[in-house]
Order: sequence, then structure tokens, then C-alpha cells
Amino acid sequence: MRKLRNVATTSPYFRRNESRNPNSVATDGNNGPRTTEAPSNKWDWDHYDVPALDLAQSLLGQVFVRILDNGNRVSGKIVETEAYLGHDDKASHSFHTKRTDRNAAMFMRPGTVYVYMTYGMYFCMNISSQGDGSAVLLRSLEPLEGVDDMKNHRGTKRKDAGAKLKVKDLCNGPAKLCQALKLDKLTADQKDLVTGNMFWIESGESVSKEDVVRAPRIGIGPSAEEWRDKPMRFYVRDNLYVSVRNKKAEMEIDGVNK
Repeated sequence: MRKLRNVATTSPYFRRNESRNPNSVATDGNNGPRTTEAPSNKWDWDHYDVPALDLAQSLLGQVFVRILDNGNRVSGKIVETEAYLGHDDKASHSFHTKRTDRNAAMFMRPGTVYVYMTYGMYFCMNISSQGDGSAVLLRSLEPLEGVDDMKNHRGTKRKDAGAKLKVKDLCNGPAKLCQALKLDKLTADQKDLVTGNMFWIESGESVSKEDVVRAPRIGIGPSAEEWRDKPMRFYVRDNLYVSVRNKKAEMEIDGVNK
């Protein structure tokens, strides 16, 4: 049985033999929040200007960074995504290239954030890609920085204020990660990940093809017919922070890699 990997051993943010506290806030050396100047490894427009299926895979291993209103930095490694292809994709909000006020960000420049509300109370975040109406849903993150902030955001309706939440459960789902990072439609929708200074993506670690699992997307209804079973969800194999594992797809990888 393959052992699930955890944040302490897989993240470039944690050095061997170094006891870094994932709850700490990144500082500038003077005990103040780190400045929001663009880092050298911040993704530029070209990274996003690719087809959704390619973007969904290349995002794995990269780091999503969020600067909170108080200056605290929270971040997580992207470990699970889903691709939505627009015009022909019956599961996409932009099926038949239908453009509305709600999904306008899906038709904007690749690298634009699309946030929508689900169940009347939760939010999910997508990133526009090449192709009208195409986008990638961020499904799960592996928390790296600002775990205490994430717990506080997730625990607003809990008696323990999130203190007892396990780190692996903070961002293992699209609505959970938006809540943990304090992102909603007003905060992030139609904003881009290149020019802004409140959230962006930084280069993280590469994920080998052998460690990328392709599986059907989650929660696709019967109205999507043949699109329900297409392998357009991607996640990092054996990662503890993935929302839902697909053992059948993982077994198929084992067969290919033998």
C-alpha cells in the first residue's frame, strides 16, 4: 500500500531538519507582515494562456498565495483541479458559450478568477484559460502558511472556532478552500492573478506524470450525459489533502507504470 504524503515531507516551504511552524505569518524580518511586492516566481499571463486541460495539470504543485486584509500571508499547494471546456462541455457554466453576468469571468483573459456561489452560501473559485468559456476549478490545496488564519476562517460557525479542525480538512474541497482563504465573489471574481497584489500563483514543485491521477469530475449531474465520466479531474497521487480519491483511476496508473 502506498503511503499518503503529508505537508511536512512534500512541500518546498519546509526544509529538512528545520522545525518550521505552518501557523506562523510570513514576515519581512522586522516582525511585520511581508510586503505584497510581486515575487520573482509569480506566474505571468503566458502560464494561463493554454487549454483548460493543460492548465488543470500544470497547476498541480504550484502555490496559491493570499494576502489577507491584515497583511498576513496564507498559502497552499494546489493538489486537485478540474477542467471545464466551455461550449461543448455540458457540465460547464458556459455550455453553448452562454455568457451571463454570473460567468463573465470565464470569457475574460486567461488568468482571470471566476467565483460563483453554490448552495446559496458557499463559494468556488476557477481560473479562466485559453478558449471562450473555458476554466479550471481549484478543488483542493495542501496548506503551507497561515494555518491558524485558515482555521479561524473555517470555524466561524463552530463552537471551537475551528481550533479542532485537522489541517488535512482545511482546504480539501472547492468551497472549503475559498472559506479558508477568505475568498468570495466580491473579493475575487473577475480579478486577475497577474497584476493584483492580494492573491496570485507562485511556481512551486513539479509533479511527474506518473503522480497525476486523471478521474471523472465530482458532482456532475445526469443532464451532462457523456461528460459525466470524462477524466477531467486531476490530482496528486497519494496526497493527503485531496478531497476525493478515485481508487479505480489509481489502479489504472499502477497498471501503466508496471
